[in-house]
Amino acid sequence: VERPHPHHSKAGSGESSYFFFAGDTINIGEVSYKLKKPQNPELVPVKHFSDSLPQTVVQHLRWIMQKDLLGQDVFLIGPPGTLRRSIAMQYLELTKREVEYVTLSRDTTETDLKQRREICSGTAFYIDQCAVRAATQGRVLVLEGLEKAERNVLPILNNLLENREMQLDDGRFLMAAERYDKLLQEHTKEELDRWKIVRVSEDFWVIALGLPVSKYKGNPLDPPLRSRFQARDIYYLPFKDQLELLYAAGANVPAERVSQLLSFATTLCSQESSSLGLPDFPIDNLLPAVRVLNTFPMLSLHKLIHRLYPYKNFLAKDGHAAVEAVLNKFELLENQLQQTPSSILSVSVSKEFQGHVDVKLSIADKEITFQSPAGTNEAHPPHSNPTFIGTPGHSQLLAEMMQSHIVKDICLIGPKGSGKSVIAREFANMLGYSVEPVMLYQDMTARDLLQQRYTLPNGDTAWRPSPLVTAALEGKMLLLDGIHRVNLGTLSVLSRLLQDRELDLYDGTRLLRWDRYQTLKDQLQLSDQQLQKRSIFPIHPSFRVLALAEPPVVGGSTSSDSSRGQQWLGSELLTLFLYHSVTPLAKAEEMDLILGLTPNVPKEAAEQLLNFTHSLRRGNDPTAKSLASSFSTRQLLRICRRLSQYPEENITHSIHKACLSRFLPSLARATLEKTLKNCSMKASLEDAEGISDYCCAVKNGVLTIGKVSAPIYSSVQKLKVPDVLFYDNPQHIMVMEDMLKDFLLGEHLLLVGNQGVGKNKVVDRFLHLLNRPREYIQLHRDTTVQTLTLQPSVRDGVIMYEDSPLVKAVKLGHVLVIDEADKAPTNVTCILKTLVESGEMILADGRRILSAKGKPNAIIMHPDFRMVVLANRPGFPFLGNDFYGSLGDIFSCHAVDNPKPQAELEMLKQYGPDVPDATLQKLVAAFGELRSMADQGTISYPYSTREVVNIVKHLQKFPNEGLANVLRNVFDFDAYSKDMLEVLIEALHKHGIPFGAKPTSVSLAKELPLPEVRMTGYWSINQGGNARRKLLCPTETHPVDVKGPAFLRVQRLPCNRKESRALSFTEEKANWQLPMNEVNIICDVTNILYVATCNPVSLYSMKKDGETIQLMELYDVFPRTISGVWQPFVTVAPLGSPLDGQVVLHEEQAFDDSQPLSVFPFVDLSSVISFFCVADGLESEWGDSGGSFHSKMLFIFFFQITIQRESGLDVSAPKHGKVDLNNAPHVGGNQWAGGTGGRDTAGLGGKGGPYRLDAGHKVYQVSQAEKDAVPEEVRRAAREMAEKAFKERIVKHQCLRIKTKKCSQFLGSMFTLLS
Repeated sequence: VERPHPHHSKAGSGESSYFFFAGDTINIGEVSYKLKKPQNPELVPVKHFSDSLPQTVVQHLRWIMQKDLLGQDVFLIGPPGTLRRSIAMQYLELTKREVEYVTLSRDTTETDLKQRREICSGTAFYIDQCAVRAATQGRVLVLEGLEKAERNVLPILNNLLENREMQLDDGRFLMAAERYDKLLQEHTKEELDRWKIVRVSEDFWVIALGLPVSKYKGNPLDPPLRSRFQARDIYYLPFKDQLELLYAAGANVPAERVSQLLSFATTLCSQESSSLGLPDFPIDNLLPAVRVLNTFPMLSLHKLIHRLYPYKNFLAKDGHAAVEAVLNKFELLENQLQQTPSSILSVSVSKEFQGHVDVKLSIADKEITFQSPAGTNEAHPPHSNPTFIGTPGHSQLLAEMMQSHIVKDICLIGPKGSGKSVIAREFANMLGYSVEPVMLYQDMTARDLLQQRYTLPNGDTAWRPSPLVTAALEGKMLLLDGIHRVNLGTLSVLSRLLQDRELDLYDGTRLLRWDRYQTLKDQLQLSDQQLQKRSIFPIHPSFRVLALAEPPVVGGSTSSDSSRGQQWLGSELLTLFLYHSVTPLAKAEEMDLILGLTPNVPKEAAEQLLNFTHSLRRGNDPTAKSLASSFSTRQLLRICRRLSQYPEENITHSIHKACLSRFLPSLARATLEKTLKNCSMKASLEDAEGISDYCCAVKNGVLTIGKVSAPIYSSVQKLKVPDVLFYDNPQHIMVMEDMLKDFLLGEHLLLVGNQGVGKNKVVDRFLHLLNRPREYIQLHRDTTVQTLTLQPSVRDGVIMYEDSPLVKAVKLGHVLVIDEADKAPTNVTCILKTLVESGEMILADGRRILSAKGKPNAIIMHPDFRMVVLANRPGFPFLGNDFYGSLGDIFSCHAVDNPKPQAELEMLKQYGPDVPDATLQKLVAAFGELRSMADQGTISYPYSTREVVNIVKHLQKFPNEGLANVLRNVFDFDAYSKDMLEVLIEALHKHGIPFGAKPTSVSLAKELPLPEVRMTGYWSINQGGNARRKLLCPTETHPVDVKGPAFLRVQRLPCNRKESRALSFTEEKANWQLPMNEVNIICDVTNILYVATCNPVSLYSMKKDGETIQLMELYDVFPRTISGVWQPFVTVAPLGSPLDGQVVLHEEQAFDDSQPLSVFPFVDLSSVISFFCVADGLESEWGDSGGSFHSKMLFIFFFQITIQRESGLDVSAPKHGKVDLNNAPHVGGNQWAGGTGGRDTAGLGGKGGPYRLDAGHKVYQVSQAEKDAVPEEVRRAAREMAEKAFKERIVKHQCLRIKTKKCSQFLGSMFTLLS
């Protein structure tokens, strides 16, 4: 007969299964388990077991007990939630089993499971980890989240699971209990210990918890690992069991409302909903939701459901319709316009409950007072913070957060710059919480979240708790900023902390929920110090987590590495928080906020800004919505602060600057300009800014840039003040003026631009003028959060951390210049957000940067600290990340572009004062066109001022180098891209730069002799008649019929001028295409670029070097051409002074006089007009291709390498020297003819030789001093020998001429005979 234990429990109402505790035996139905006394009772779970369990849970426990008795490891698989973990812990508490708990993540490695190497007193040794401890001590190893572990990590447990064997890193070998006991019969324990064989306890057992990867995200199980587990599906509790739990939690809630809520949740967890792609409803969160309803029964179920399942944030329209159809089915869908107004009336310290505050809420005209967990600081009533401007929307949100705070952790979802951080801090301030901010980033590991290893001064390794652990122990509010960025495989380590308030750390420390810690303390009769020695600590009951996140990207990838956007909110994360949305403020609320924080802003400008912003937000155009993200509330406040300080600033300029309109795609730029026009604002910057004379000057310790002045900084560290060569130009001075405005307002700056536009020079010049010391750091792909804040080094075998430039700048108040910010991952640079917003940052060595005095281990931020961040614009061909898109709204943004053509020309003249102006103008025009092509997308690479400056520097240093040859320094990158090279050649040729030309490309016309002079006719003067009349010419007078004037429209058309001498040398200087239709015919051309055409009659005019053609269509002047019938040609004649710029047109058919007409000849060029000129200035144009043109002959220069050397030897007498038949190079030696750098022999570069003799080798040149030191008698002998050799060569040449002449005569005779 079994005697019931005092804790006798009946499972399931009306069911037949019971738990019986008979002495040391537990029975679940017919399955019995004999209890054993735990060796470490503090490792046995407490307060997990419930006195009333649903029958489904009892059946699961019975199955687990069966597998435990069989010694088979189990795998509890099921949907996300706490049920699987709860059942496992209930069974372990029921059977009094010691637990080793490990939550797996993508960062879990072999050392986390087997052994970890530590250093103590200078000696390295191994410490057993959870799997080894469980195996040797007979504990239960609980592995949660197997699908999160990387592949090929868990197979190290295969042999331990199958055969209970494992080889350890310290040389020991774990052996199954049966085999060990057999060996113990044949050998002594000392022998087995000497062989390093360790017995695995027969009580060792493994419980694995995981999700089905076929439905949820994760890595599939390795088949060998899967085959070693017995699986059990732990699905949601049945509807009836779940309903009973909810009824018990919500005694004040009508049963119908609870049933509606559960029915809706169950429907969304069905297979049909999964087929629609809907995430599972977090059924585990129904219990806290009903508790909220129990306190606030008037709450809308629809609004409450949105806290549990914010479908509007992460589902598309089809998903909205599906969810709302289910809501409507269960009569939960309410009018979206109906709001339950609520606000916080008061917050005061509770007299009844320690660690709580009494909160009074006003909800739907009712006042409700309840107790809420509070922090350790003094609570503040609402509206007591002068820096927080409350709006009705914020009051509603804070009241709703207060309701959720009493039951569960909260997550705020809202776009960047919408005020999430401000609202979170105000919420914590009201409840008296100290905020512990933790900036999350994509590459953050589980160790960064929980514990970090560090080195003690003596070289020993140790573990440092993270701010998360510190907040849990001290009862702070943990602010997790950016959970949308962190990888789900890393965030999973927090699930047990968020759901059960329990956590196991890497060094073996266990954190327990407060009530479980107190129960354990009472059961074991241990003090706090004794439990702490056993590494058990309580989590403070006031500890809460408040997460901040940006909205999920609907339709985005579930991968955190996706560039399109991440759909981060899924079934797993839904179970961790209650979600609240931070919606954009209404226009009136945003105006009140702006006027409250910037009271001096011109109201008209603020209204214009808000009209523009809300017109972008209201539109359905995705381009407009993308632009609206650049105008967050944070950005609007920054613009208004500038306007309040500088009211004369144009609002259009501020808008363009905020969204970096210079780098917007054409479609987005068009949308921006259209919206500006619709809001009655000037669309373009050119219209808004006008032209001003900008300059900068320093006078009496005051720097003035444009119209802004600032005192010069007094610094003792002069060496860190940058000093750079900088030539002022209006465009860069305008940028520096804008920078100075923001700098004086305390803003941190972000400069964005293409490569080589002068970002670094502008910043260095700016800091030089202000006399501000600079700290510099350059980011790259491998930059990590640790390297950004600290620089590790090893001294005397100890790892020491030196302050990075960032920390130095914070300490000393210097300006930190962060270069190439777009090259580092945005998940790394995002840690700058807390530093910029709140002046806080946690360093890798545990220190903390604070804006005010705080902890002793804190670094106080200097008030003069500023950051200037440099980044390239996002998009191809730049290979970086979108830094502006991620963090642009926390900085004051400035676009840096190439200087305007005239400014660039003036700057280039300063870099190359001796370079001809014509060359500089060609460079400026050519590169300006290439940049325009890059903006239009014709080419990908944006050629910058840096390339032009380098070209000009080269031409200044080596003026004889050809321009086309120097241009190869830039364009040889494109030499292997045929299409790109063709585009470049065409653009450069258009501006007269002969890039790609060859010295042999000479195309001259044939020289034709003029015919002999002969008489063609003559005239005689009539001598008859009056002598006076003989000398007079008869004249006739005819009336001229003047009509008009006719007012004609002048059109301006682009001129695509091409320099004909760019690729080859020719008499043709330039040509261009007239924009004519197919039937138009050229009639006449004048020398000053007037072209007349007919059919229809038109007049074209242009300047020789102009970029446009003016077209005047003469329909009104020549009306008979409208009929479409072909008309005679029209000739044109320009008039001279004083009628310059006017022409006369003459139509042939309009004159009926019988006298012949003088008609100007014309050239039919098929609508292509070419202008010819003499070959003047050709040498300067064509000297840049490696040769020169002169006197109709082409000279190609060959370069010879000359090396000066000191021979150190004296001369004796000149001689020819020996001839080397192999023609090997000889330097010195005084033996061989044709050597270099020698003496006496004929050669090059030597001294004392009779004459020069080039054998085609590299020349080694003796110094001029050695040549001058040759004695006069040696020189005389050398001259005599040279004269003799010269005479011999002439005689030989004359003989050769005679022989050649005779040979020619002989060959001529032969050809005559052959013909």
